[in-house]
Amino acid sequence: MTTDLAREITAQSADDSSPVVLEATGMTRRFGGLVAVNDVSFRVNDGEVFGLIGPNGAGKTTLFNLMTGLIQPTSGHLHYRGADITTLRPHQIAARGIARTFQNIRLFGNLSALENVMIAQHVHTHSGVLAGVLGLPPAPAESRATRKKALELLDLVGMADRAEAKAVNFAYGDQRRLEIARALALEPRVLLLDEPAAGMNPNEKQALSGFIRSVRESFNLTVLLIEHHVPLVMGLCDRIAVLNFGKLIALGPPHAVQENPAVIEAYLGDAG
Repeated sequence: MTTDLAREITAQSADDSSPVVLEATGMTRRFGGLVAVNDVSFRVNDGEVFGLIGPNGAGKTTLFNLMTGLIQPTSGHLHYRGADITTLRPHQIAARGIARTFQNIRLFGNLSALENVMIAQHVHTHSGVLAGVLGLPPAPAESRATRKKALELLDLVGMADRAEAKAVNFAYGDQRRLEIARALALEPRVLLLDEPAAGMNPNEKQALSGFIRSVRESFNLTVLLIEHHVPLVMGLCDRIAVLNFGKLIALGPPHAVQENPAVIEAYLGDAG
């Protein structure tokens, strides 16, 4: 990390009075001779929408995978609300309050929209799978509550009228919204969205920006966002981190990132 960038990160952290939710310190991941994420450090503040951008192959999804326990870092640490969660497994991280969507949609295609969302809520139920299958108390009561909440989440994403339809039959943009509803069913405090606008038309992308803002406010969330659609990122995010070849090359508010020469060269294109 360059001295100027290190100073930039330190200054931003010092000037912001919001509590730090996530802190990555020296996060590095090697795959053989390839360094996919290289000594990346940043802080995410409570309640902000934090963008992560960069060219294809920059290491963005790998960084998300590190932050959600799908892979382990070669070195470095990740803290969530002050606790070290670097070595926790995905289900442990989800239980702490961190949920995500995926670049490649991972819905249960042959299950209904309602069932997809209900499944995600089982991390917060108490009766267990066996009790649910046998219909033993308190499984029926929990099942009713789970169904009610799932329908509310589907209504939030505009899909309540298709609750019983199979996920495989939905258009790509609808599948994206269903995946967000499923992530919200985990009752997260931090929501990681991996290219949520992928496959959406211009009108859907514009609506998505307002939707993410409303979700952030309604659920009191912190949102981390990977996205290639630059206008969406610049109009939505409070701060943006830029990766290139696995390294953090810029961090700051959208206007500062847009004007950063390293970002223009690596990602946004030479404006001249």
